[in-house]
Amino acid sequence: MIKNWIIKDADKDIINELSQTLNVSEIVAHLLTLRGIQNFEQAKKFFRPKLSDLHDPFLMKNMHSAVKRIEHAIVNKEKILVYGDYDVDGTTAVSLMFNFLKKQTTEIDYYVPCRYEEGYGISLKGIDYAYNNNFSLIIALDCGIRANKQIEYANTKQIDFIICDHHTPSNKIPSAYSILNPKQKDCQYPYKHLSGCGVGFKLIQAFCIYKNLSLDEAYAFLDLVTVSIGADIVPIDGENRVLAFYGMQKINSNPSIGVKTLTKFLKSKDIKMSDVIFGIAPRINAAGRIDHAKKAVDLLVEKDFTRANLILNEIEKNNDTRKEIEKKITEDAVSKVDNLKKSIVVYSNKWHKGVVGIVASRIVEKFYKPTIVLVEQDGMLVGSARSVNKFDVYEAINKCSHLLEKFGGHKYAAGLSIKKEKINLFINTFEDAVNQMIKPEHLHPNLYIDMQIKTTDINHKLYRIIQQFAPFGPTNMNPVFVSKKVIDSGHAKQVGEDKAHLKLNILDDHKSISAIAFGLGTKYDITINKNEIDICYSISENEWNGNKQLQLLIKDIK
Repeated sequence: MIKNWIIKDADKDIINELSQTLNVSEIVAHLLTLRGIQNFEQAKKFFRPKLSDLHDPFLMKNMHSAVKRIEHAIVNKEKILVYGDYDVDGTTAVSLMFNFLKKQTTEIDYYVPCRYEEGYGISLKGIDYAYNNNFSLIIALDCGIRANKQIEYANTKQIDFIICDHHTPSNKIPSAYSILNPKQKDCQYPYKHLSGCGVGFKLIQAFCIYKNLSLDEAYAFLDLVTVSIGADIVPIDGENRVLAFYGMQKINSNPSIGVKTLTKFLKSKDIKMSDVIFGIAPRINAAGRIDHAKKAVDLLVEKDFTRANLILNEIEKNNDTRKEIEKKITEDAVSKVDNLKKSIVVYSNKWHKGVVGIVASRIVEKFYKPTIVLVEQDGMLVGSARSVNKFDVYEAINKCSHLLEKFGGHKYAAGLSIKKEKINLFINTFEDAVNQMIKPEHLHPNLYIDMQIKTTDINHKLYRIIQQFAPFGPTNMNPVFVSKKVIDSGHAKQVGEDKAHLKLNILDDHKSISAIAFGLGTKYDITINKNEIDICYSISENEWNGNKQLQLLIKDIK
């Protein structure tokens, strides 16, 4: 697949000023400038964020009413039900809220909907459960902003809802007791990109302030907030950077028992955000994909190591099953793709609902088109959408909303359900929407490059400074560099299963550095015979037998 290499522009005057002010190299100053840092104070906040930099939670619309409603429930011994979605963001949010409120009241429980019986978001079954068990307050996390019908139903049962959500609201807002969502049009909260768990954290923070409790009571859950930030692919800037910075410290030093058990599968002792995204998050998700997400919450609220490990062993089996199912369904889905269209919609009554989101991502990787993968369930087709570079798949689906039963999500990922008899009309309508909206720049993945350097500029000092840019994620990705007209020393070889990867030794001005190019085994021919090549890469550190060596992680070769 052809990738567009886009080298970012940076203001040279700011680079020079930063380099002098901070006494750093032009490379470091360049990287900082690209991240919006223009002076010493901004650099200080970036490298040394403080918890005091977090915004006042009462700036969020409806926060006062939400806090007072929870206090009223606690004082009057009302039963509170903590309700959350079945993905990582939802289950971490439920765990955070339940663990916190359990210290305030015994009249509390949690509920996670079954992916297969109830689907995404707030369900009527969940409301009935609350009613039949005398819960009068439901705190919904990572869902609810579009649950108009469900909230109306709850109101008839005299059940109040506090909705903590971060998804894009529709024009009509549910008639809940309180809605906390920084993306509401009339919400003045300064930071708009919190995760669902992040919104839950702000509610806890507000409750601590209101009740004059130590904020350490809220900060104790920053490991869970950070897992949600990584898993939900929200920007790691502003307030999220502060939360993730301290959350990663907690994960590495004093995580909750549930999170600590999840880290035992990680190879590295120094856990990074990439470990959270690719090691911890998939295991939490596996519970809801294969079995029931309640198992993930059970793990994350557990206070006993022995019981936590027993739950984790079950989840690990779920994860192994998930991998097998995912591989088979991906192969089947690929075979159904009509490559003549600009969009992809595939469905089957034989697929497993729990992995359709992952399968959609795999198809995007292969064909690079807006993709929807659906599975039949009780006469309905339900599933997930994934997008491509800068294309708003949520808006494209919104243009088909008249055909759908439910939908929700973000620019790059969404969920939806549709009656089976409408699927052909939906496929055509979605294709029309994509045709209207898609532009040439959407059709190829972009590789954003921070700057061009020589590999001779790379040393351990530069690597150590770059690591201080962490935690990495959207808006603050691990820096990517390009070096041009380099050669392989003659040791290039294809490695791995089916020779899918490429191992190189890059020479630049007679200085060599090892490199690995995952998934680029097909580029072998252009690297041999000391052909000049351009490489796009990030810098990593490879440890072997106690020895640390710098290594290039090559993303593309031209």
